[in-house]
Amino acid sequence: MESKKEFFLECYKLGIIKFGRFTLKSGIESPFYVDLRPLASDPKILKKLANYLLEMLPLDNFDIICGVPYAALPMATAMSLESYIPLIIKRKEAKSYGTKKLIEGIFAKGQNCLLVEDVITSGKSILETIEEVENEGIIVSDIVVVLDRQQGGREKLEAKGYKVHSLFKISEVVKILREMHYIDEDEVARIRDFVNGNQVVFEEKKRLSYEEKLEIAEHSFAKKILEIAIEKRSNLIASADFVTTKELLAFADIAGPHIVALKTHVDILNDFDEDETILPLKNLAQKHNFLLMEDRKFADIGNTQALQFSYGTFEISNWADLVTSHVIGGSKSLDCFVNVGVVAILGMSSQGALTDSHYREEALKVIENHPNVIGCVAQNEISDQLLLFTPGVHLGKKGDDKGQQYHAPEHVIRNYGTDFIIVGRGIYKSDDPELEALRYKTEGWKAYLSCL
Repeated sequence: MESKKEFFLECYKLGIIKFGRFTLKSGIESPFYVDLRPLASDPKILKKLANYLLEMLPLDNFDIICGVPYAALPMATAMSLESYIPLIIKRKEAKSYGTKKLIEGIFAKGQNCLLVEDVITSGKSILETIEEVENEGIIVSDIVVVLDRQQGGREKLEAKGYKVHSLFKISEVVKILREMHYIDEDEVARIRDFVNGNQVVFEEKKRLSYEEKLEIAEHSFAKKILEIAIEKRSNLIASADFVTTKELLAFADIAGPHIVALKTHVDILNDFDEDETILPLKNLAQKHNFLLMEDRKFADIGNTQALQFSYGTFEISNWADLVTSHVIGGSKSLDCFVNVGVVAILGMSSQGALTDSHYREEALKVIENHPNVIGCVAQNEISDQLLLFTPGVHLGKKGDDKGQQYHAPEHVIRNYGTDFIIVGRGIYKSDDPELEALRYKTEGWKAYLSCL
């Protein structure tokens, strides 16, 4: 069998440890984050892991195996298959139907159980599981964990009489990763301080100015919107959700001096006409120096999107500077958007949106590597190489009755690193839209300057 060091490096490539700045469930900020669940997705590694854990243990001592829910369940299952020691399953909560059991499987009172956990920090989740297992008359004497974060959990368990076996300690893996030059000395020092109970001081990430982003921007429309922002001292995009051309043009004219882009939904206009709607709109965009951002939110296969973009009633490709698009159709589906900047939808501001962390992770792989994409719509921090557009911005309300959730400009610019705030009803539903547009422009720019 390969060395333990080689095995760890094999596991590390699956992304089980990340270094940076992470807020733990307890609210404490940590310089590293451990997630061993990816190991369950690689059968070969999971099998090796099971055997490494089993080799550490006096197997004759155990009648059954139980994994602490839920991350350790695949590991406990693999250990059971490799050792032929029966498995029992501990639920996080009892079912409200059927047997209503917390412990599932075949077992008898007095049997000795090996408890399996992925990571030990404070030992709290392990102690909770031990209590519920022992309530069934099962004896727990040994606990095996993959990684000991060395933050007091092991000592707490051993003080209660339990034997704790760990495959790796965080100090060991940090040493391995430093030897391989995967982390630097500053990261090692932060981790050492954190493990020793000292408060870790994180260097605040410096926000790039619009001028600095302009220097690294490659797409022509990314450059254009940054140039407008610098010239007008504004990061405001106004949504124009009107159903008549008259309302749309009137709003564009009064908001125009304060915005970098006007976000439209031309498909809701009940009197759309290229000559009567688009030509005057383009004239206003030129007059007040703002871009036209059609919020079409394309979400189809590439061929269909190409037709929707260039044909039909709206012929979006003839006039839009920016378009929004989901990436659910994959990278190739974005190839059709030529001579326009694509703002990809990474997340939505509505309550219960299905754009969860897994979706965002996969979508970012597409977004970061597609030449047509200048940035994305999101409510979370992204790479400095992209422009971040954040909707759901409001200076007053916290939400509406349709699930929309609002944040103030200062919140999204400071906490997400937002480049451009998107404001709709906060402006066009106000008593004085022109005054509100100026107010949002002022507040957005002030928040941006405060973060430099």
